[in-house]
Amino acid sequence: MNAYSHRIVADHRVMLGKPVIKGTRITVELILRKLAQGATAQDLIQMYPHINQEDISAVFLYAAEVLANEEMLDSAA
Repeated sequence: MNAYSHRIVADHRVMLGKPVIKGTRITVELILRKLAQGATAQDLIQMYPHINQEDISAVFLYAAEVLANEEMLDSAA
């Protein structure tokens, strides 16, 4: 079992199967985009009070695992 699997789930009935924080409709993608736009973890917890720091950490672990199994496409191609 992955370190994030009890917090990050995917169900085709919720957000079209995109990975979300368990018990919410908050996608991993949304959290990563908000952080990339300058939000802090504390900002996100204030915006979405039903998530916590462990959920945000699970988002990072999930994203790292997905990226570990990806190949970078050659942008020159």
